[in-house]
Amino acid sequence: MWYVYIIQSAKDNYLYIGLTNNLRKRIKLHNQKKVYATRLHTPFTLAYYEAHCSKNDAAAREQFLKSGWGKNWIMKALKNYFKSKKLGG
Repeated sequence: MWYVYIIQSAKDNYLYIGLTNNLRKRIKLHNQKKVYATRLHTPFTLAYYEAHCSKNDAAAREQFLKSGWGKNWIMKALKNYFKSKKLGG
């Protein structure tokens, strides 16, 4: 399985969208500051994930979620999550 995931920083509400085939390990790496792109924003909580059988399908979904349309979709789909975390709409 391949996972597309969104994590949110408890420190500054920073959102990060990523792709992995080992979700638990990847989130652990983020929180251990071993991922360069997110090391300044720890700690993180998992906000959302999707499982895909194909790496190519997961990568395409990750790219969509990183686009303007994708970010809009995230804010709409997770509006209740973000309300509870005081981020977004």
